[in-house]
Amino acid sequence: MDTTARPALGRRLFPVYAALALVLFVTAPFVIAWAPFEATMGLVQKIFYFHVPAWWIMFLSVFICGFASALYLFKGKGSADRLAVAAAELAVLFGLIGLVTGPLWARKSWGVWRQWDVRVTTALILEMTFIAYLLLRAYGGPGSERLAAGLALFGVLNVPFVYVSVDIWRTIHPATSVVPTLVLPMGLAFWWCVAAYVVLYLMLLEARTRLEEQRARVDELYLALED
Repeated sequence: MDTTARPALGRRLFPVYAALALVLFVTAPFVIAWAPFEATMGLVQKIFYFHVPAWWIMFLSVFICGFASALYLFKGKGSADRLAVAAAELAVLFGLIGLVTGPLWARKSWGVWRQWDVRVTTALILEMTFIAYLLLRAYGGPGSERLAAGLALFGVLNVPFVYVSVDIWRTIHPATSVVPTLVLPMGLAFWWCVAAYVVLYLMLLEARTRLEEQRARVDELYLALED
């Protein structure tokens, strides 16, 4: 079993990530308050600064999980499998943030909690794919790691489809061209929140991967005792 210790650099960076995430999230409400109201949606549009970055981080986590799963499938790297599990859990977490903030925004903007357009439907499928990944890892029995890795690769293929769906089909969601058109205060608030989410994600990924490595080490010790 591959239980090579993680570099000390990752452990040293954890408190840095924690402190930076704290600063970014504490100051984020002030940066968001400084941004002007959107002309048609008003105050409720400010959910955008938390909703969209959550999905971006979810996509990032899916790609990390898929890349690590491919390494595990084709190279047999246990460390990659542990990274994949950590990334899958965080993909579900940030996807859940997106699924909760979306209806809150929709109810005030469009008068309904949810419209089953293609963006909403494919995003929900992506979230359910990685919930299925975690369930398969937990209850699938021997060999479930490789099956789950294949499922992660399927999830990766779904990400581009989710992203471009609003540009292909008519939908109530804004097109992907919205972010580049943000005025400076809105753009600053948006990228500030993206940075906060990225730092938080790196902190959680470091902590969760380290936990998975410690679990693998304990399993290795149990096997050694049985021998």
